[in-house]
Amino acid sequence: MQQLYFHPTWDKAISPQDRTRIEEVFEETYTQVDDVIMSPLVRAAINHKGELLVMVLVHNFTHHSARFVERSLFVHCDDFSEEHVMTIPALSVPPFTSMPWTFIFPASPIYKTLELEHVVLEIDTY
Repeated sequence: MQQLYFHPTWDKAISPQDRTRIEEVFEETYTQVDDVIMSPLVRAAINHKGELLVMVLVHNFTHHSARFVERSLFVHCDDFSEEHVMTIPALSVPPFTSMPWTFIFPASPIYKTLELEHVVLEIDTY
């Protein structure tokens, strides 16, 4: 059975509004899908540096921990698509666990043209 887990750093710092939104996204999207990693959007924003911040709920529906070592992430939004390869040592999602995470993508002028509510983050399952 899928369980929602907050990284200890998140658990201490998350706002009540974000916690509620994450719990809502979990309830709407936690249905088991065999051997995939899904990442429904919680919210996306652009910070003062022009970086794209994408908060998702990482659903690990696999039988092994999902580690983020040289993992491909694909950002899609309408006709826009790009790949980023990331290593995030602090991010390891146990099997059958869902965990919120904010991915930060380097500044790009194209981000200011995106409709952020349409951002989709696809995580490569290898």
